[in-house]
Amino acid sequence: MVDVSNKPGTVRTATASGRVLLGKKVFDLVKSNQMKKGDVLPTAQLAGICAAKQTSQLIPLCHPVALSKVDVTLTLVEETHEVGVNGYAKCTGQTGVEMEALTAAAVAALPVHVRKSVVSG
Repeated sequence: MVDVSNKPGTVRTATASGRVLLGKKVFDLVKSNQMKKGDVLPTAQLAGICAAKQTSQLIPLCHPVALSKVDVTLTLVEETHEVGVNGYAKCTGQTGVEMEALTAAAVAALPVHVRKSVVSG
């Protein structure tokens, strides 16, 4: 792990984004909250936030970071039948929070994908 002890603590922010393509049938079910296991979007949001807090346990040699804010937003995009996923992380520290933002976005996409697979086979 890189030694960051000589670096001053500063406010650090990072964002990451992704998308999950659903297809019209699954998109309509998500939009109308008709998925068998309930509303997937809050589940995905919580999964992303929880994952960001565990980033240093998931990624080898990643510094543990005292996060001051993590946000995950999921946006339904009607034209392309997809869910846009955005992760945001913030801290005041000696190292950045890019990995936390990426982890938040990536893990938030997983519950959406799993629910998609259940419907579309």
